Amino acid sequence: MHNIVFENGWFLWFELLIPLLVAYYIWRRGRTHASVQLSTAGFFDRQQKTFRHYLRHILFALRLFVIGLVIIVIARPQNVDKWQSSTTEGIDIILALDISGSMLARDFTPDRLEASKNVATEFIAGRPYDRIGLTVFSGESFTQCPLTSDHAVLINLLREIKSGIIEDGTAIGVGLSTAINRIKDSDAISKVIILLTDGINNRGAIDPLTAAEIAKAFGIRVYTIGVGSMGYADYPVQTAFGIQYQKMQVEIDEALLEKIAGMTGGTYFRATDNNSLQQVYGEIDKLEKSKIETREHSKREEVFMPWALAAAILLTVELLLRYLLMKNLS
Repeated sequence: MHNIVFENGWFLWFELLIPLLVAYYIWRRGRTHASVQLSTAGFFDRQQKTFRHYLRHILFALRLFVIGLVIIVIARPQNVDKWQSSTTEGIDIILALDISGSMLARDFTPDRLEASKNVATEFIAGRPYDRIGLTVFSGESFTQCPLTSDHAVLINLLREIKSGIIEDGTAIGVGLSTAINRIKDSDAISKVIILLTDGINNRGAIDPLTAAEIAKAFGIRVYTIGVGSMGYADYPVQTAFGIQYQKMQVEIDEALLEKIAGMTGGTYFRATDNNSLQQVYGEIDKLEKSKIETREHSKREEVFMPWALAAAILLTVELLLRYLLMKNLS
């Protein structure tokens, strides 16, 4: 059954004016008809009251109905009986993104970092029911965005990431630890970290496998992604003439990334170009689908229109009667 409430319920108090108007109408009718003393009333008894005589009272009744309906319209009746259970897909995910200087290599278009940001943005947009957060790392690590369902804010913060905002290097263990710290207290049934890097752990006080053990203890599944083409790539190198790109060997510790993923129940992926990186996120998207039942409440539905339509019809009828059938009747 629908549950009708009024947004401006206090306005319904004006309905009390209607009985007052009725009382005033009766009182005024008595005052405006003067009494006449006659020896006999037989003459008036023979005078039959016409239909137009009764219409004058019908006009007043129509006007009262219009006033009552307008008051209801202004009070804004709304239907809020819209509770419904639905099954949606949602988990908690932390993206751990490597932003070291080597992520500016040009084996991806336009470079590894921008390609990773673009694909991650598509991934986020495709999971509207997930809470997703973002951590970044190079020689150090920090949280760019905690777990949130506001994906517009998350995507804006993701786009602001640039290489060089923290000390350079590749601290995979520290980066993974930061991500774990952000998701470990989540009460979600499924907790996931997607760690993307293009190098070898060479910084930080936390061993990556130790961090993986911690993730396993908290029931966090870690998907690892190695980003970089096979063989050589153009890496940015700081020279006396500014940033120059030189061909250098692509080095990714795939054995370490495979161990981290294997220990936590995740999977290791290798992305060698933009397309394969997109496919990797597509695979993770398919793997991580947790069905959760939610009880949602829809927005309030305005239902004043029938009342407004009825008021308009009654007002039209009243005006037609008043100015067509009864225009000569005082």
